[in-house]
Amino acid sequence: MARPIRINEQIRIRQVRIIDDEGAQLGVMPTEQALDLARGKGLDLVEVSPTAVPPVCRIVDYGRLKYEQSKKDKEARKKQAHNELREVKLRPKIDQHDYETKARMAQRLLSDGDKVKVTIMFRGREITYANFGRRLLDRMAQDMASVANVEREPRLEGKNMFMILAPRAEVRASARQQPAAAGAPKEPDQGATSA
Repeated sequence: MARPIRINEQIRIRQVRIIDDEGAQLGVMPTEQALDLARGKGLDLVEVSPTAVPPVCRIVDYGRLKYEQSKKDKEARKKQAHNELREVKLRPKIDQHDYETKARMAQRLLSDGDKVKVTIMFRGREITYANFGRRLLDRMAQDMASVANVEREPRLEGKNMFMILAPRAEVRASARQQPAAAGAPKEPDQGATSA
């Protein structure tokens, strides 16, 4: 957890290095004198670097500083990569249409920028034919080659065999740009009728 910021009377050090509201260094002075200077300007004395010797304090409007900091934090969180691990489950005896549906779902998740864990679930004696599951995972990797790389090769754990697909860099970049474009207003369909 971040150390709380000390302001005004909370600063109990005898001498501090001061930076004024315009960014100019005023040098080292007693804390009381710095407080008087800040009050004279109608601003706060905020400790920005408590570990320095002497500590560095800035004369600023504390409310505005806090607001700008929260805005920066929000922007940083927004720009952080939001990758989730999503899962698509298959059975070794899956039919063609069901496989295609699961493949479309995996492709949609990958194009959204998420990693996909493809799991083959074996029941009973199906585990003796693990090569069917391996072929199915290889087929999925081949079908997703345009949008994904195999991050973890197929592996058997208990009665499940799985692999992890990660979106390619260009797919991930386009997924980050899509939310910005999604905010734009959509034009109504010309063929749609109102009830």
